[in-house]
Amino acid sequence: MRVLIGGGSGFVGRELTRLLKAKGHEVTIVSRQPGPGKITWSELESNGLPPCEGAVNLAGENLMNPLRWWNESYRKDLFSSRVDTTKTLAQAIADSPSPPRSWVLVSGVACYKPSLTAEYTEDSEWTPFDLLSKLVKEWEASALLPERAVLGRDGGAMKQMLLPFWLGLGGTLGSGGQPFPWIHVSDLAGIIAHALEPPADTPPPSQQVLNGVAPALNTNYEFTKELGRLMRRPTIFPVPGFVMNALMGSERAIVLTQGQKVIPQRTQEAGFQYKYPDLTSALKEIVGS
Repeated sequence: MRVLIGGGSGFVGRELTRLLKAKGHEVTIVSRQPGPGKITWSELESNGLPPCEGAVNLAGENLMNPLRWWNESYRKDLFSSRVDTTKTLAQAIADSPSPPRSWVLVSGVACYKPSLTAEYTEDSEWTPFDLLSKLVKEWEASALLPERAVLGRDGGAMKQMLLPFWLGLGGTLGSGGQPFPWIHVSDLAGIIAHALEPPADTPPPSQQVLNGVAPALNTNYEFTKELGRLMRRPTIFPVPGFVMNALMGSERAIVLTQGQKVIPQRTQEAGFQYKYPDLTSALKEIVGS
């Protein structure tokens, strides 16, 4: 199968590319920079969609980029980098005389309102309630065709979290009692690949949501304590919510200081088998314990 990946040079994109190639698939990456096995976004717009049986968009400015201050310019980049690239790819698919069989967009669980008690599955209804949920709404809407937090050593949230823990400065974020949905990057890549490979004898659904989270329901406190245990480092320095708000901006800090209980019900019903279904196995692979 030939697969086109928008944003394939990023953290999740690299893992997905590795997995798809290991499965014998051919991968072309849509990138800002030309190169072997790549096309640029401008080439996609001018030349149209190259032959492919599956398309994925992972492009977007990193929400947790520690080098970007939370301001209006950054917020605009978060929207444009996701919405515009998705529109470009969706339009190329719509205009193609031979569109791909599968079209996958990876968005975010920020669509679900933070809660200590509510549990969300793929069938849960939601409406935008803050900046990031509005982003998800626009993002997913831009993927419609005419007639829809990741763990790994080298990227995602873990890249910023490991250093404080190595220095013995790791601690809970905010109260620590908030739900902390997570997934190992290998499993997220696996879910995407699973979505790209529907059974040949059954037509894929026109639209389907798969929650890309691990089946374990952990709090930030549980995550922090287990990471500290495996790294043999103390976790006695909690970071108060007001400090997180000051450092990251309240609209961005909410991703870490508040959370949602997100259940991958349809993901599991679809037959996906997790390599790292529990926190201990995922963190052991990352820290090499």
